[in-house]
Amino acid sequence: MAAKTHPDLSFETAARAKGFAAICGVDEVGRGPLAGPVTAAAVILDPDRIPAGLNDSKTLTEARRAALFPALMATAQVSIAHASVEEIDALNILRASHLAMERAINGLSTRPDHALIDGNLIPKGLDIPATAIVKGDARSLSIAAASIVAKVTRDRIMVDLAQQYPAYGWNVNAGYPTQAHLKALLDFGITPHHRRSFKPVHNILYQDISVTP
Repeated sequence: MAAKTHPDLSFETAARAKGFAAICGVDEVGRGPLAGPVTAAAVILDPDRIPAGLNDSKTLTEARRAALFPALMATAQVSIAHASVEEIDALNILRASHLAMERAINGLSTRPDHALIDGNLIPKGLDIPATAIVKGDARSLSIAAASIVAKVTRDRIMVDLAQQYPAYGWNVNAGYPTQAHLKALLDFGITPHHRRSFKPVHNILYQDISVTP
């Protein structure tokens, strides 16, 4: 059994060896939920000021992510962007995720000349060279940093929305299709923050339309 690996600067170092100077890691959070935006972050790390303990956000506790978030904001160049529920429904979730990534990259104060993208696809709207890295959040420190920033930001958005719509449990499920969330959809219907193109939400809409009096 292979030893567990941790993200490092191998991809960043390889990009620098090719002449790139400003290299950002990019990740998104929120493809799977039934509600809320998809959120992306782009991060340019300062190699001399990398917070200790960076890792794929999914492997970290909520408390650890919360501690790393301000450390990253203080030491790295960070840009956060979103694609709305309306954009997700109009474009599809993959394109909306890529749109959020493009917006995050374009929002950086220093224009990057290379992007490390989590996943196996490079957003079509990018106008800079990029490398797609499968499971990049577990392999590249820059992408791991972006995954933490995006995750903390989106979770906070869903906690705020849960104050307006407490029945759906978004403060604990972040909009993902848990049993409690699905039951609330059946009991209370859909909200303006639900993704109508996603099957469980679409099915409820369709049932509402198709029921004859």
